[in-house]
Amino acid sequence: MTRDNTSPAFDPATFLASAGLGRKIIELKSGQTFFAQGDPTDFIFYLQKGRARLTVVSKSGKEATITLLSAGDFVGEGALAAVPGLRLSKATAINNCWALKIARDEMVRVMHEEPSFADVFMKFLLTSSMRTQADLVDQLINSSEKRLARILLLMAEFGKPGDPETFIPPITQETLAEMIGTTRSRVSFFMNRIRKLGFIRYNGRIQVHKSLLNVVLLDQLPDRNASKPPILPIP
Repeated sequence: MTRDNTSPAFDPATFLASAGLGRKIIELKSGQTFFAQGDPTDFIFYLQKGRARLTVVSKSGKEATITLLSAGDFVGEGALAAVPGLRLSKATAINNCWALKIARDEMVRVMHEEPSFADVFMKFLLTSSMRTQADLVDQLINSSEKRLARILLLMAEFGKPGDPETFIPPITQETLAEMIGTTRSRVSFFMNRIRKLGFIRYNGRIQVHKSLLNVVLLDQLPDRNASKPPILPIP
């Protein structure tokens, strides 16, 4: 398809920032869902502002958090699979979110007609794939405490362009436990430990200090044996 030279050049940032044919801007409050597990894959969302999490629920009703999403991420990109089906996960707003809701057909059209947009989407997919691999390595190799430190840094957006948000969005210890594959009691123990070491502060909301990077990158935690909760003797 040849572009009319008189028409303005396509700008992916403008497309993702504004409503138009086949797309609209929506606002979600904390706890509201972008889509539920089992919903039709009719739309893709682009998160403009806010944080969300992707979860799956087993047949027995157990919910597990797959990943956290932040501004600049696409949500529900699996809708672009060759054969439309049903959602395999649920996406929920952690705090107030603004997102561009894009019809599947419109997303397919713009990807085919606008190489610059396809490049943006491909970059997101590659970054997402690398993050998934890093999550898997984290689960297989690192201790629960180090996995917790990494999750807190990701939520504070350390490593992303721009200044990190030292206060992370509200999140429960149960959710953190789901994400790192441990129990709430261990998360509570680890949170108290790294708080006493000065890596985080919290009074209602958790504030992450950049020195926590040393735990992940340099494995700088004193007394490694103390990273496990004490085992109480059997009476």
